[in-house]
Amino acid sequence: MPKKGKTMKNGVYCRGNGKLTNWWLDCRINGTRYQFPLGKGVSRSVAAELAQVKRAAILRGEVGIGKQKKDITFTKAAELFLVWARANKRPNTVRSYGGSAGRLTEFFGSRKLSEISPFLIEKYKLKHIGAGKRRKADGKVLVNRDTATLTNIFNRCLDWGKCEGPNPVLKVKRFKESKGRVRFLTEDEERDLLNAAKEPMRTMILVGIYSGARLASEALTLTWPNVDFKNGFLTILDAYAKNGETRTIPLEEGLREALLVLKEKATSQHVFEKSDGKPYRFIRTSFDTACRNAKLAQVTPHTLRHTFGSRLGMAGVDARTIQELGGWKNMAMVERYTHLSPDHKVAAIRKLRNKVPDIFTTQAELREDIKLEAV
Repeated sequence: MPKKGKTMKNGVYCRGNGKLTNWWLDCRINGTRYQFPLGKGVSRSVAAELAQVKRAAILRGEVGIGKQKKDITFTKAAELFLVWARANKRPNTVRSYGGSAGRLTEFFGSRKLSEISPFLIEKYKLKHIGAGKRRKADGKVLVNRDTATLTNIFNRCLDWGKCEGPNPVLKVKRFKESKGRVRFLTEDEERDLLNAAKEPMRTMILVGIYSGARLASEALTLTWPNVDFKNGFLTILDAYAKNGETRTIPLEEGLREALLVLKEKATSQHVFEKSDGKPYRFIRTSFDTACRNAKLAQVTPHTLRHTFGSRLGMAGVDARTIQELGGWKNMAMVERYTHLSPDHKVAAIRKLRNKVPDIFTTQAELREDIKLEAV
């Protein structure tokens, strides 16, 4: 039996009274001293093996057996995040998070959060850049949304003590997204689209154009208590509004009449209900069919919201009022939506002739004026 205090190779030594030996590890790794008990009454060879296990645990960032570094797999982190999102976020936000979390889990999967580095995230971006359905720019938008979700997952896990910082996503740059051309409907296009649409799609289109409601998240979630026919207002509840704030929009007369027709046939509280009384969840197929029948190109449900903002801007409505009616988060977005149509710009330039006619006077007109003055 080793004597008390006798040092062994690699920092392993024993303490004991001759009857019961207590083995310890005393070592220094990366400038830090570590002292751990290895066990009582064990043999020298077993103590040496336990010491190797302890050293490996230290190198992995653990502080002794059973005191591991805070870390979980990405799959588990995504599951915890979605549970939190369902309890704290709007349904449409949860669906968006779910799509991103699915793609992220497919890539990161069983990796520990501590293993996800900025370089690995860049590899994810490159792999998914072409994932857009229609064009490459959509892939950039998709990757940016996934990166934002990944940031949120890490932030939540840091708050919950499930991992240790820093958040690796903070060192990853987002793709620059092109603003693109804001498409809005002319009056002729609106007429053609309404003629091509069947109910209730026709009234959905009117809601989009004349209230600025987002079709999927705001219009489809409308219930009849949200429609005040007496006072002439439509209310978008905060639970479904993208900016999280309730807003009230005056009912345009044509929209009011269309909603009254639907109200007479209603069998449930949902404004846009299917034959079984349940609300519509997806309308993209029927919307695209109406656009195709109307021979309209590059028109999406969000085009209706663009139309709402654009027409208000062309009518001279101030930006603050437009922002409140449409529920836009910031003025920068309002400025994008309230652009002017080409016809409106042309009309503005034509007004210059009435204001400064001398600029447009021809040489022939000048000679004629001189002759008249001579007479």
